[in-house]
Order: sequence, then C-alpha cells, then structure tokens
Amino acid sequence: MSSAGEAFGNGERARRPFAAHVMPSGAPAFIAVAHGSRDPRSAATMSAVVAEIAARRPDVDVRLAFLDLNTPSVEQVIDAVAAQGHTEAIVVPLLLGSAFHARVDLPGMLAAARNRHPLLRITQADVLGTDARLVAALRDRALDAGADRDDAGLGIAVAAVGSSSAAANRITAEVATALTHGTRWRSAICFATTQPSPARAVSELRGRGARRVMVAPWFLAPGLLIDRLADAEPGLVHALPIGPHRLLTEVALDRYHAAGRLSFELSA
Repeated sequence: MSSAGEAFGNGERARRPFAAHVMPSGAPAFIAVAHGSRDPRSAATMSAVVAEIAARRPDVDVRLAFLDLNTPSVEQVIDAVAAQGHTEAIVVPLLLGSAFHARVDLPGMLAAARNRHPLLRITQADVLGTDARLVAALRDRALDAGADRDDAGLGIAVAAVGSSSAAANRITAEVATALTHGTRWRSAICFATTQPSPARAVSELRGRGARRVMVAPWFLAPGLLIDRLADAEPGLVHALPIGPHRLLTEVALDRYHAAGRLSFELSA
C-alpha cells in the first residue's frame, strides 16, 4: 500500500525552506507563498516544489514564504527582497483554491508590505486553481500508485480539504470528473473535514461497480489532513499528493508571467 504520508524529495534542499538568492536583474523577484503546516513534511515538499521552479528560471530570484505556521513568513521574505535591492516582486500563491487566504489574508499582508516598502512594486498573481495541468499531475500520481488507465473496475476517490461552501465543494467534483478523462475509471469525491467521508465515497464507487478503489488527494503536499484520510481507509491504496511535478512548475510560472504582464500594462 502506498503511504499518503511520504514526503517528496530527499536531502538538505528538501528539509529547508528554499530561497534562491539571485542578485536583482530585470526580472521581478518570484515569491512563492505556501499555506504552511505543523507537519514538517509539508514545508519540505513545498521547498522541493520551489526548488524546481528556481531550476527552470535561474535568472530569477525565487523564494519560498509561508502564510502561517512555518518560516520564513511572507513579511520576512518581502523585507529581504526589498533589502536586497529589488524594485518589483510578484507573489504567487501556491494554493489550489481562491478562499480566505488568497482573497483576504494575503492581500492584507501585501498592503502592509507596500506601506513599508513604497519603492517595491508588489503584484499578487492568481492562485494555481483547478488548472487542467494540475488535474493531469494528479492523474500521474494515481498512475504512479498503480492505477491503470484501462482498468474499468477502478474507482478513484478524489479527496480534498472540504469547505462549508457548497460551491467550493462542487469544484472538487469537477476535478474528479476531469481526472477520469482518457481513462475508464469511475470517480467520486470525499473530504477530510466535511461530508462526504472517504467511507461514503468508497461505498458510492462500489455501488457503481468499482471492484477496486484508490484515494487521490487533491493536495499539494502531505500533512495531517492527508493522514486523517489515510487513517479513515487504511485498506486502500492512497496516491501521493501532487508535490514537485513538472506541470505544477509550469502552472506556477504561468501565474508569475501573467501577473508580470498585467503589472507592466497597468504601469505603462
């Protein structure tokens, strides 16, 4: 059985929050903002994600910051970028949903940072969202865990955090439907913090003819909520979260470039 708690990456790079300190150039600094977690595997995974982004753009000062629970904080990284002489920074939220953190918390932090550093232009990029490439990355994780595209007896329970917002939960259902594209799989959804539970998703999939069920977490990194999902259904195979995947790197860079174009247009 695959372990849902396995962290991505090994070595010192994966154990420390990543920061590539490139001397200021024409490119805006790239501040990748992760959620943060009490689970050290989460920070290690996001460090590996940001290291992959930095490897694709060695000309850009790429740094990792956290909204909560881990360091460096968003404030600390912005202060360091300003101190190093950057005049522009693009903040890319490494978040799958546009919820409170992306719409309220982070904009508030950036507004305060603009007051502290009036010579540093700070632009907030869009969240990663439900980009089709991220769904493809999730499909890859299911395949890595042993799923077969042609297995008509396989049901995939796509697991997310869960929300009090029905609209937010419907987005997970859209991800689950998109995940089956190009396969013969059935899909259902479950949540770590609300209904439907993993057990209910398994029951639904088996009622629809699935002979085997796999859990695919719609998460970027391992952590306590994924462990809760694994503990709820320990007899199932649990795919790894998306983690450092080339398609995640592409989406993050696209958000950075799009925000850079918008910043240029607004200032032109």
